[in-house]
Amino acid sequence: MEFSNDLLRRYRDDRRKLLEFLLSSGLIKEITAAADIEFDHLSADYVLECIQSGGVLDVSQATRRYHEESSHPIAMHLQSGDVFYLLSGTESAGSPPRRVAPSIPLNRKANESDFVERNNFPGPTYPAAERSYISSQEAGNNYQENTIPCAKSLDNKLTHSVGLPNLRTEIPVLSKLMHSFRICEGLRDDDLRETAYEVFLACMLFSGLEIQTTEGRKREKSSKFLSGLKNRKEKRHMESAPIESHLKVLDTIRLQMQISEAADAFIRRRLTQFVMGKVCTQIDVPQLSLVLLTGLLRSDFPSEKSYLHWKSRQVNIFEELVRSDHMKAEKEMIEESLAKIKNSKEWDMKMSSSQRRDVLLTLRQVALAFSSIPGRFGIEGETYYWTSGYHLNIRLYEKLLFGLFDVLEESQIIEEAEEILKLVKLTWSMLGITERLHHTLFAWVLFQQFVTTEEAILLDHAIREVKHVLSADLKDDKEVSYMRSLTCPTVGIECETRFDLLQSIFFSISLWCNSKLQDYHLYFSQKSSFFERVLTMGLSTGTQDFIPQRNPQSTGYFLPNDVVTQKIRVYIEKTQYAACRRAIDFATGSMNGKMHPLAILASELKQIAEKDLSIFSPILRRWYPGCAMISAKMLHQLYGERLKPFMKDITSITEDVRKVLPAAYGLECYLIELYSSACEENNSHHSRGFERYQIAEISKPFILDWVVAQYERILEWTGRAFDLEDWEPLSAQQKHAASAVEVFRIIEDTVDQFFQWSLPMDITHLQALLSIIFHSLDTYLSNVISQLVEKQKLYPSTPPLTRYKEATFPIIKRKVAESSIIDHEIYKELDELTSSKLCIRLNTYRYIQKQVAILEEGIRKSWESVASNRKDRYSTERTPGTLEPTDLNGESVSELFVATLDCIRDSAAQGIQKTSEFLGAKVVFWDMRDSFLSYLYYGGVEGNRIEAVLPQFDKVLNDVCSVIDDTIRDLVVSNIWKASLEGFMWVLLDGGPSRAFSDSDTVLIEEDFNMLKELFIADGEGLPRSLVEEEAKFYRQVLSLFSLQTQSLIKMLISSSQNMSAGVNSYKKGQRYVGDTHTLLRVLCHKKDKEASKFLKKHYRFPASSEYDETAVESSSFGSPFVADILKRGASFSWSEKSHSSFRSITKRFQQVSWK
Repeated sequence: MEFSNDLLRRYRDDRRKLLEFLLSSGLIKEITAAADIEFDHLSADYVLECIQSGGVLDVSQATRRYHEESSHPIAMHLQSGDVFYLLSGTESAGSPPRRVAPSIPLNRKANESDFVERNNFPGPTYPAAERSYISSQEAGNNYQENTIPCAKSLDNKLTHSVGLPNLRTEIPVLSKLMHSFRICEGLRDDDLRETAYEVFLACMLFSGLEIQTTEGRKREKSSKFLSGLKNRKEKRHMESAPIESHLKVLDTIRLQMQISEAADAFIRRRLTQFVMGKVCTQIDVPQLSLVLLTGLLRSDFPSEKSYLHWKSRQVNIFEELVRSDHMKAEKEMIEESLAKIKNSKEWDMKMSSSQRRDVLLTLRQVALAFSSIPGRFGIEGETYYWTSGYHLNIRLYEKLLFGLFDVLEESQIIEEAEEILKLVKLTWSMLGITERLHHTLFAWVLFQQFVTTEEAILLDHAIREVKHVLSADLKDDKEVSYMRSLTCPTVGIECETRFDLLQSIFFSISLWCNSKLQDYHLYFSQKSSFFERVLTMGLSTGTQDFIPQRNPQSTGYFLPNDVVTQKIRVYIEKTQYAACRRAIDFATGSMNGKMHPLAILASELKQIAEKDLSIFSPILRRWYPGCAMISAKMLHQLYGERLKPFMKDITSITEDVRKVLPAAYGLECYLIELYSSACEENNSHHSRGFERYQIAEISKPFILDWVVAQYERILEWTGRAFDLEDWEPLSAQQKHAASAVEVFRIIEDTVDQFFQWSLPMDITHLQALLSIIFHSLDTYLSNVISQLVEKQKLYPSTPPLTRYKEATFPIIKRKVAESSIIDHEIYKELDELTSSKLCIRLNTYRYIQKQVAILEEGIRKSWESVASNRKDRYSTERTPGTLEPTDLNGESVSELFVATLDCIRDSAAQGIQKTSEFLGAKVVFWDMRDSFLSYLYYGGVEGNRIEAVLPQFDKVLNDVCSVIDDTIRDLVVSNIWKASLEGFMWVLLDGGPSRAFSDSDTVLIEEDFNMLKELFIADGEGLPRSLVEEEAKFYRQVLSLFSLQTQSLIKMLISSSQNMSAGVNSYKKGQRYVGDTHTLLRVLCHKKDKEASKFLKKHYRFPASSEYDETAVESSSFGSPFVADILKRGASFSWSEKSHSSFRSITKRFQQVSWK
């Protein structure tokens, strides 16, 4: 029944064959030996040394050497060192440590010393009723409460045997180890296997099946295996004759049971001789042994040793079954007869054939007497040996069932298993096996093989057999009584408990399952597919009414549902306890000095919780829906007991605090999520089982202080990046400033660090973060915008208003206007503000807008995660009448983003508008002042038309469009278009004394205006035509004034002046219209017409244009500062409303001043 017996047998056979080969191969020159060599007692090392040295092999010396070596641990001499194997039990010694012993620290922190006090680690507690149940379930397995196995695979052995009564002739285990092959020592595991085969043959023969084979038949055993009994492949070939089919299966059984052909032939021949001429009647095991002893001859065996062993085995089997206190008178006679057979010298040499027949006849009469005793329960076919010899019968039947597994691949069932099982059923009447008992024993055999090989399909078959046992209809009271009579004593916690065989098998299976399920994280994390199977088996065999009470008069048992709930709760709590204990050992013994043990422990516990959620809880909740809640609460409580002392000592942010608090908070959030999801699945209310860690209260001020410190750092880096900025594109693809990239890198790094705290936060923390982002970007934008020069400084000095008059003597010029002097620093700033650098600034503004959107999205997502964790964190404490204390993801958060990041986007948009307007004005009024403003129509229209200026306009537009961002290209080009219109009108209205236009010039001017307009439309590839036409509408109207008659213009001027004097305005504030006073006045000044000149001379006393030097810089001819100021303010066509006055008021004022 012990698993080690099978391994021992295989090792023993292989060792014997190897030694026989070495001694018979001629490698040893001389052997000094007695008549019989015991190969099992020869030292293999001594034999190999003799072969190496070529010396004489002394058998007595080899035997003495063997016994000396057996008293010491077995060692292997390797180059790397000596490997030895202990004779002591590794289970009782415990597992080896998994880590290097830690060095003794000189100074240990107080919080760490509190952490490593594991002696205060509390184990799970249970109510009194549960404790009594648990103690009965854990009999024989208490050692696992004190030691944690380190291996992560299932043990390939059972910790508890079935507990069948010992065979009276069985060799003890220690005797098997030290004296394996000593003859007449008792029954070995091989003896039971060979006897089981004999029983099988006898039952087939007495059932009317043919067992005799053709002499010398040899068959090769098929190496094909089944995945299961019901899912096996069809046999490729079936013999038509039933006899041949049975013989083929029988030959397979022989090979599976490892029976030699010689022994098989003798057994078949002797049984066939015995049956011939007799009516087939029932036979029992003692009679079978006597039948085989009767025909026993030395010549039937290949050696003396095999003959003696065969005889000894038959005698021991007979003695095991007939030695009873029921027939005390025959007891002495039986012992005397068996002693004669055991004495080889007396039986084979001294006694005659008739004397041997008499002894066997005497034993046959005794066996018949025992066989005549009626069965105890009146079951059909029951014999006396069903109950008296059940301990041997069960062992023999178990050996037959083990024959279903392939000898070369123990995890596989042979192909002929189903046919063999049908034949094995023939042994039921001899061995006292019922159908329920068969399913029980088959489940036990399958389970043992699963434990040995870890083949999952075997466990599935075992579970199926257990279900057959549990679902059997027990209407036959006789069978129930018979099953209960098969008792198996089992050692419990306090006393010995007597189970029946079914109870004992189920108890052994349940005990092994419990030992693994009470630490399922250790055993099933890598083999999760086994977990559900082992759990099903453990609950099936451990929740039935197979656990007797202490009081034999009591028949009460736990209800199955209550037992399932209790067992699973025990599994969960003990598993979490063991897993936490391992995690603490790992955390305290970790060689990673950078991580605090509490941070490591939090990470380990989170991994435990993740395994629970993904692997174990989905399976456990089928039997216990609240399993995840227990796991989460237990892990939370166990970690909290170690975290509280650490948190009490926190006075400032240290490296340990920065590592421990986020890890603790992450663990808590995950456990709360696990707990909450379990509550929702079970439709249960959130209880107050979680006592929150006071992390938020401790961390809040520290985080705010950190945010404030980051603001100073960001400002410092922003200022440094801005000072180094040269406004060149970052790359061909990234046409924005490097300083902006650096600013956002610093901000994003700060945001990442902010959320990497992984600590509870409220809206105050978000407000602080957004505030430093706002102020940082606002400072940067303000610095960029402040570098622009005032737009008014771009416009040229306004020429004096004159009336047209051709010079009589062109050489003589009386007046030269003085130009306004621009500061040298302004010149320098304007030179640095090139069009390309202004485009880079515009791209930078756009880059800021895009990055702010990305930044906002990232912050919102991260904050949603923070808010979700906080919501789940408080959800376990909320009652139906309470709400969350702070709105973490509502209107208040949206208002924060509006007040900060939306303002930054608006500021960037204003910067784009202001800079693009400045760029347009600078291109027209500064960069193209000479080529456009000073050149166009200077001295006449025909010689200085716009055709010469358009290539430069085209180059400027191409340069701008090649650099500017596509999203703001139209905006920038439209501002250049507006500035171009403004410059064009400046030439017409403020062009100075050198520009005067006749009616014929108006046609050419309109052509030039259309050419300029088409340049910006660019055949549909430039600005939209509708936009260009809309902007040009007002200027086209101004241009049309030059085509009017002078009298019409004068009337319009007088009417406009009267309306202004009366306060009647036909336009809104800030808007201009064609018929305003200043526009009409300048059209008359630049109209090449005598009537207009007379009007201006009479009413305005404007000087003639011929009085000014055309080559000099022109200025106002009025010496009065007041008049000059009026004219300067009215020089442009974009005047304010305050500059308007009535025609009469202006005339009166002009008359009051004295002209220089």
